[in-house]
Amino acid sequence: MSDKRVILTFSIRKTNRQSMRRLPPLGALRAFEAAARHLSFTLAAAELCVTQAAISHQIRQLEDWLGARLFERRGHVLKLTTKGRTYAPELAGALDRIAAATLRLQEPDERLLRITVLPSFASRWLVPRLEAFRALHPEIDVRLVSSAEVWEFATERFDLGIRSGLGKWAGLKADLIAREGLSPVCSPSLANGPPALRVPADLHHVRLLHDTPREAWRYWCDQAGIDGLEVDAGASFNDASLALQAAVEGQGVALGRLMLAADDLRAGRLVQPFDVVLPNDYSYWLVYPPAALDKPQVEAFRAWLLSEAKQRNEPIPAL
Repeated sequence: MSDKRVILTFSIRKTNRQSMRRLPPLGALRAFEAAARHLSFTLAAAELCVTQAAISHQIRQLEDWLGARLFERRGHVLKLTTKGRTYAPELAGALDRIAAATLRLQEPDERLLRITVLPSFASRWLVPRLEAFRALHPEIDVRLVSSAEVWEFATERFDLGIRSGLGKWAGLKADLIAREGLSPVCSPSLANGPPALRVPADLHHVRLLHDTPREAWRYWCDQAGIDGLEVDAGASFNDASLALQAAVEGQGVALGRLMLAADDLRAGRLVQPFDVVLPNDYSYWLVYPPAALDKPQVEAFRAWLLSEAKQRNEPIPAL
Protein backbone atom coordinates (compact mmCIF):
# COMPACT_ATOMS: atom_id res chain seq x y z
CA MET A 1 0.00 0.00 0.00
CA SER A 2 2.74 2.43 1.00
CA ASP A 3 4.81 1.47 -2.06
CA LYS A 4 1.93 2.45 -4.38
CA ARG A 5 1.58 5.87 -2.73
CA VAL A 6 5.27 6.54 -3.19
CA ILE A 7 5.15 5.59 -6.87
CA LEU A 8 2.05 7.77 -7.44
CA THR A 9 3.61 10.78 -5.74
CA PHE A 10 6.80 10.41 -7.77
CA SER A 11 4.81 10.18 -10.99
CA ILE A 12 2.87 13.41 -10.30
CA ARG A 13 6.00 15.37 -9.42
CA LYS A 14 7.80 14.17 -12.53
CA THR A 15 4.87 15.21 -14.73
CA ASN A 16 4.78 18.70 -13.21
CA ARG A 17 8.50 19.20 -13.79
CA GLN A 18 8.16 18.14 -17.44
CA SER A 19 5.34 20.67 -18.02
CA MET A 20 7.42 23.64 -16.78
CA ARG A 21 9.13 25.72 -19.47
CA ARG A 22 12.84 26.35 -19.07
CA LEU A 23 13.23 29.94 -20.27
CA PRO A 24 16.25 32.23 -19.99
CA PRO A 25 15.74 35.69 -18.41
CA LEU A 26 13.57 37.87 -20.66
CA GLY A 27 15.94 40.84 -20.36
CA ALA A 28 18.83 38.75 -21.61
CA LEU A 29 16.74 37.50 -24.55
CA ARG A 30 15.78 41.06 -25.53
CA ALA A 31 19.40 42.17 -25.28
CA PHE A 32 20.60 39.33 -27.51
CA GLU A 33 17.84 39.83 -30.10
CA ALA A 34 18.58 43.56 -30.39
CA ALA A 35 22.35 43.03 -30.54
CA ALA A 36 21.96 40.27 -33.15
CA ARG A 37 19.72 42.48 -35.28
CA HIS A 38 22.08 45.47 -35.16
CA LEU A 39 25.33 43.46 -34.86
CA SER A 40 26.24 46.16 -32.35
CA PHE A 41 26.06 46.30 -28.56
CA THR A 42 26.03 50.11 -28.79
CA LEU A 43 22.95 50.27 -31.04
CA ALA A 44 21.19 47.59 -29.00
CA ALA A 45 21.82 49.63 -25.85
CA ALA A 46 20.39 52.77 -27.50
CA GLU A 47 17.27 50.88 -28.63
CA LEU A 48 16.61 49.38 -25.20
CA CYS A 49 17.60 52.57 -23.31
CA VAL A 50 20.32 50.85 -21.25
CA THR A 51 24.11 51.07 -21.15
CA GLN A 52 26.41 49.11 -23.44
CA ALA A 53 27.82 47.45 -20.32
CA ALA A 54 24.34 46.24 -19.41
CA ILE A 55 23.90 44.67 -22.85
CA SER A 56 27.28 42.94 -22.55
CA HIS A 57 26.42 41.63 -19.07
CA GLN A 58 23.00 40.32 -20.17
CA ILE A 59 24.47 38.51 -23.17
CA ARG A 60 27.16 36.89 -21.02
CA GLN A 61 24.38 35.83 -18.63
CA LEU A 62 22.46 34.30 -21.55
CA GLU A 63 25.54 32.50 -22.89
CA ASP A 64 26.23 31.08 -19.42
CA TRP A 65 22.62 29.95 -19.13
CA LEU A 66 22.70 28.29 -22.56
CA GLY A 67 26.23 26.95 -22.24
CA ALA A 68 27.02 28.25 -25.73
CA ARG A 69 28.71 31.27 -27.27
CA LEU A 70 26.42 33.47 -29.36
CA PHE A 71 28.84 36.18 -30.54
CA GLU A 72 32.47 36.35 -31.56
CA ARG A 73 34.61 39.39 -32.26
CA ARG A 74 36.95 39.62 -35.24
CA GLY A 75 38.88 42.82 -34.69
CA HIS A 76 36.24 45.52 -34.27
CA VAL A 77 33.59 43.49 -36.11
CA LEU A 78 30.88 41.70 -34.11
CA LYS A 79 29.66 38.45 -35.66
CA LEU A 80 27.16 35.79 -34.65
CA THR A 81 28.39 32.28 -34.08
CA THR A 82 26.70 29.39 -35.87
CA LYS A 83 24.46 28.82 -32.85
CA GLY A 84 23.78 32.54 -32.59
CA ARG A 85 22.69 32.68 -36.25
CA THR A 86 20.30 29.80 -35.64
CA TYR A 87 18.91 31.22 -32.41
CA ALA A 88 18.41 34.87 -33.48
CA PRO A 89 15.59 34.52 -36.08
CA GLU A 90 13.68 32.03 -33.93
CA LEU A 91 13.89 34.38 -30.96
CA ALA A 92 12.94 37.44 -33.05
CA GLY A 93 9.80 35.67 -34.26
CA ALA A 94 8.88 34.65 -30.71
CA LEU A 95 9.34 38.21 -29.40
CA ASP A 96 7.24 39.58 -32.29
CA ARG A 97 4.43 37.19 -31.34
CA ILE A 98 4.69 38.17 -27.68
CA ALA A 99 4.57 41.87 -28.61
CA ALA A 100 1.56 41.34 -30.90
CA ALA A 101 -0.32 39.31 -28.28
CA THR A 102 0.41 41.92 -25.61
CA LEU A 103 -0.73 44.74 -27.86
CA ARG A 104 -3.98 42.94 -28.65
CA LEU A 105 -4.60 42.44 -24.95
CA GLN A 106 -3.81 46.06 -24.06
CA GLU A 107 -5.67 47.58 -27.01
CA PRO A 108 -8.49 45.26 -28.02
CA ASP A 109 -10.36 48.03 -29.85
CA GLU A 110 -9.69 47.54 -33.54
CA ARG A 111 -11.13 50.98 -34.25
CA LEU A 112 -7.91 52.75 -33.21
CA LEU A 113 -5.03 53.49 -35.63
CA ARG A 114 -2.05 55.48 -34.35
CA ILE A 115 0.25 57.12 -36.92
CA THR A 116 3.29 59.39 -36.61
CA VAL A 117 3.89 61.53 -39.73
CA LEU A 118 6.42 64.13 -40.82
CA PRO A 119 4.82 67.59 -40.39
CA SER A 120 5.33 68.62 -44.01
CA PHE A 121 3.94 65.35 -45.39
CA ALA A 122 0.98 65.51 -43.00
CA SER A 123 -0.08 69.04 -43.88
CA ARG A 124 0.66 69.03 -47.62
CA TRP A 125 -0.29 65.50 -48.65
CA LEU A 126 -1.87 63.20 -46.08
CA VAL A 127 -4.42 65.35 -44.24
CA PRO A 128 -6.12 66.59 -47.44
CA ARG A 129 -6.66 62.93 -48.40
CA LEU A 130 -7.69 61.46 -45.05
CA GLU A 131 -11.38 62.02 -45.69
CA ALA A 132 -11.16 59.51 -48.54
CA PHE A 133 -9.82 56.90 -46.09
CA ARG A 134 -12.53 57.71 -43.55
CA ALA A 135 -15.18 57.28 -46.24
CA LEU A 136 -13.83 53.79 -46.99
CA HIS A 137 -13.32 52.82 -43.33
CA PRO A 138 -15.68 54.79 -41.07
CA GLU A 139 -15.13 52.14 -38.38
CA ILE A 140 -11.45 53.17 -37.90
CA ASP A 141 -10.46 56.10 -35.68
CA VAL A 142 -7.22 57.69 -36.86
CA ARG A 143 -4.94 59.34 -34.30
CA LEU A 144 -2.29 61.27 -36.20
CA VAL A 145 0.74 62.86 -34.53
CA SER A 146 2.77 65.29 -36.62
CA SER A 147 6.43 64.92 -35.65
CA ALA A 148 9.87 64.80 -37.22
CA GLU A 149 11.22 62.95 -34.18
CA VAL A 150 13.36 59.92 -34.96
CA TRP A 151 11.33 57.12 -33.43
CA GLU A 152 12.40 53.49 -33.85
CA PHE A 153 9.23 51.78 -32.59
CA ALA A 154 10.99 50.51 -29.48
CA THR A 155 7.69 51.12 -27.69
CA GLU A 156 4.11 50.49 -28.80
CA ARG A 157 3.27 54.19 -28.99
CA PHE A 158 2.38 54.11 -32.72
CA ASP A 159 1.25 51.49 -35.22
CA LEU A 160 2.74 53.17 -38.30
CA GLY A 161 5.14 55.95 -39.21
CA ILE A 162 5.69 57.98 -42.37
CA ARG A 163 9.29 59.08 -42.70
CA SER A 164 11.77 60.34 -45.27
CA GLY A 165 14.92 58.32 -45.83
CA LEU A 166 16.67 55.59 -47.77
CA GLY A 167 14.23 52.84 -46.76
CA LYS A 168 16.43 51.10 -44.19
CA TRP A 169 15.31 51.06 -40.56
CA ALA A 170 16.71 48.24 -38.43
CA GLY A 171 14.08 45.70 -37.40
CA LEU A 172 11.28 47.47 -39.30
CA LYS A 173 9.54 46.95 -42.61
CA ALA A 174 9.39 49.90 -45.02
CA ASP A 175 7.07 50.34 -48.02
CA LEU A 176 7.95 52.98 -50.60
CA ILE A 177 5.22 55.63 -50.83
CA ALA A 178 6.88 57.81 -53.47
CA ARG A 179 10.25 58.98 -54.66
CA GLU A 180 10.89 62.69 -54.48
CA GLY A 181 12.23 65.26 -56.94
CA LEU A 182 13.20 68.90 -56.41
CA SER A 183 12.42 71.73 -58.81
CA PRO A 184 11.82 75.49 -58.48
CA VAL A 185 8.18 76.42 -57.75
CA CYS A 186 6.58 79.82 -57.21
CA SER A 187 3.30 81.69 -57.48
CA PRO A 188 1.94 82.35 -61.00
CA SER A 189 2.23 86.12 -60.50
CA LEU A 190 5.91 85.86 -59.62
CA ALA A 191 6.58 83.58 -62.59
CA ASN A 192 4.86 86.04 -64.94
CA GLY A 193 6.92 88.93 -63.59
CA PRO A 194 8.21 91.40 -64.12
CA PRO A 195 10.80 90.06 -64.37
CA ALA A 196 9.29 86.94 -65.93
CA LEU A 197 10.86 83.55 -65.35
CA ARG A 198 11.46 82.23 -68.85
CA VAL A 199 14.83 80.49 -68.54
CA PRO A 200 16.70 79.24 -65.45
CA ALA A 201 19.11 82.18 -65.56
CA ASP A 202 16.17 84.47 -64.69
CA LEU A 203 16.44 83.18 -61.12
CA HIS A 204 19.22 85.76 -60.67
CA HIS A 205 16.47 88.39 -60.32
CA VAL A 206 14.25 86.74 -57.69
CA ARG A 207 14.44 85.80 -54.02
CA LEU A 208 15.21 82.18 -53.19
CA LEU A 209 13.41 80.24 -50.44
CA HIS A 210 15.17 77.40 -48.60
CA ASP A 211 14.08 74.35 -46.61
CA THR A 212 16.67 71.91 -47.97
CA PRO A 213 20.44 72.31 -47.48
CA ARG A 214 21.59 75.18 -49.68
CA GLU A 215 23.83 72.76 -51.57
CA ALA A 216 20.63 71.40 -53.15
CA TRP A 217 20.17 74.68 -55.02
CA ARG A 218 23.80 74.44 -56.18
CA TYR A 219 23.23 70.91 -57.51
CA TRP A 220 20.06 72.06 -59.28
CA CYS A 221 21.94 75.01 -60.83
CA ASP A 222 24.65 72.67 -62.08
CA GLN A 223 22.01 70.46 -63.67
CA ALA A 224 20.23 73.48 -65.20
CA GLY A 225 23.46 75.05 -66.46
CA ILE A 226 23.29 78.24 -64.34
CA ASP A 227 26.47 79.97 -63.20
CA GLY A 228 26.84 82.43 -60.35
CA LEU A 229 23.42 82.18 -58.70
CA GLU A 230 23.72 83.46 -55.10
CA VAL A 231 22.24 80.42 -53.38
CA ASP A 232 23.35 81.51 -49.90
CA ALA A 233 20.91 84.43 -49.95
CA GLY A 234 17.18 84.28 -49.29
CA ALA A 235 14.80 83.15 -46.56
CA SER A 236 15.15 79.82 -44.74
CA PHE A 237 12.49 77.59 -43.19
CA ASN A 238 12.82 74.49 -41.00
CA ASP A 239 9.90 72.75 -42.69
CA ALA A 240 9.15 72.10 -46.36
CA SER A 241 5.48 73.04 -45.90
CA LEU A 242 6.44 76.52 -44.68
CA ALA A 243 8.70 77.11 -47.68
CA LEU A 244 5.92 76.03 -50.04
CA GLN A 245 3.42 78.31 -48.31
CA ALA A 246 5.82 81.24 -48.63
CA ALA A 247 6.09 80.43 -52.35
CA VAL A 248 2.27 80.34 -52.67
CA GLU A 249 2.18 83.82 -51.06
CA GLY A 250 4.59 85.15 -53.70
CA GLN A 251 7.53 85.63 -51.33
CA GLY A 252 10.05 83.95 -53.61
CA VAL A 253 11.00 80.76 -55.44
CA ALA A 254 11.35 77.54 -53.44
CA LEU A 255 13.25 74.46 -54.52
CA GLY A 256 10.06 72.52 -53.97
CA ARG A 257 9.55 68.87 -53.13
CA LEU A 258 7.24 68.02 -56.02
CA MET A 259 5.20 65.41 -54.19
CA LEU A 260 4.36 67.85 -51.43
CA ALA A 261 3.71 70.62 -53.95
CA ALA A 262 1.48 68.44 -56.16
CA ASP A 263 -1.91 69.70 -54.93
CA ASP A 264 -0.81 73.36 -55.14
CA LEU A 265 0.52 72.79 -58.66
CA ARG A 266 -2.72 71.14 -59.80
CA ALA A 267 -4.80 73.91 -58.27
CA GLY A 268 -2.67 76.62 -59.86
CA ARG A 269 -1.52 78.11 -56.56
CA LEU A 270 2.02 77.21 -57.61
CA VAL A 271 3.70 76.77 -60.98
CA GLN A 272 6.86 74.92 -61.96
CA PRO A 273 8.55 77.36 -64.38
CA PHE A 274 11.31 74.98 -65.52
CA ASP A 275 11.26 71.27 -66.32
CA VAL A 276 14.65 70.55 -64.73
CA VAL A 277 14.11 68.19 -61.77
CA LEU A 278 16.81 67.23 -59.29
CA PRO A 279 16.36 63.66 -57.98
CA ASN A 280 16.30 63.46 -54.18
CA ASP A 281 18.02 60.46 -52.59
CA TYR A 282 15.51 60.58 -49.73
CA SER A 283 12.08 59.15 -50.49
CA TYR A 284 8.86 58.84 -48.46
CA TRP A 285 8.29 55.50 -46.70
CA LEU A 286 5.61 53.83 -44.62
CA VAL A 287 7.50 52.29 -41.69
CA TYR A 288 6.20 49.73 -39.17
CA PRO A 289 7.13 46.70 -37.06
CA PRO A 290 6.38 43.40 -38.87
CA ALA A 291 3.82 42.42 -36.21
CA ALA A 292 1.77 45.57 -36.91
CA LEU A 293 0.20 43.96 -39.99
CA ASP A 294 -1.61 41.53 -37.69
CA LYS A 295 -3.97 44.43 -36.93
CA PRO A 296 -6.69 44.79 -39.60
CA GLN A 297 -6.81 48.59 -39.30
CA VAL A 298 -3.07 48.77 -40.07
CA GLU A 299 -3.40 46.58 -43.14
CA ALA A 300 -6.41 48.63 -44.31
CA PHE A 301 -4.52 51.92 -44.03
CA ARG A 302 -1.41 50.50 -45.67
CA ALA A 303 -3.38 49.22 -48.67
CA TRP A 304 -5.24 52.53 -49.04
CA LEU A 305 -2.14 54.72 -48.67
CA LEU A 306 -0.01 52.85 -51.21
CA SER A 307 -2.89 52.78 -53.70
CA GLU A 308 -3.60 56.49 -53.19
CA ALA A 309 0.05 57.42 -53.65
CA LYS A 310 0.29 55.39 -56.85
CA GLN A 311 -2.85 56.98 -58.32
CA ARG A 312 -2.18 60.58 -57.30
CA ASN A 313 1.51 60.95 -58.08
CA GLU A 314 1.46 61.38 -61.84
CA PRO A 315 4.09 63.88 -63.03
CA ILE A 316 3.16 67.57 -62.89
CA PRO A 317 3.85 69.32 -66.22
CA ALA A 318 6.20 72.31 -66.17
CA LEU A 319 4.84 75.76 -67.04
